[in-house]
Amino acid sequence: VQLQASGGGLVQAGDSLRLSCATSGRTSRIYDMGWFRQAPGKEREFVSAIRRSDNKQLYADSVKGRFTISRVRGENMVYLQMNSLRPEDTAVYYCAATGRNYNSGSYFNRNIYDYWGQGTQVTVSS
Repeated sequence: VQLQASGGGLVQAGDSLRLSCATSGRTSRIYDMGWFRQAPGKEREFVSAIRRSDNKQLYADSVKGRFTISRVRGENMVYLQMNSLRPEDTAVYYCAATGRNYNSGSYFNRNIYDYWGQGTQVTVSS
């Protein structure tokens, strides 16, 4: 399974970006997908996840109401629409996928994700 994240860039505060994550290879192994981000000098942190079984979407409190995750199964794509961007959203964004399903509370834990993309840089200027 391979994941390819794209769509990052340099924007101003208040702007929007849409990140994409393309999956390839044995995509039948993928259950659920998520986005994480890592700012310089900080730990990689959960941003959002979406479950295959019921399309349930999960968000970190810091992005709730501004970011929307979506999944297009036929295209094997996952998107992260980011609105009202803030300088504190600046980070490298990674898409990730699990090899099985979990209960909702688990998706915040990066250790459950089996597959990772290479990351795309998002920079938000003030």
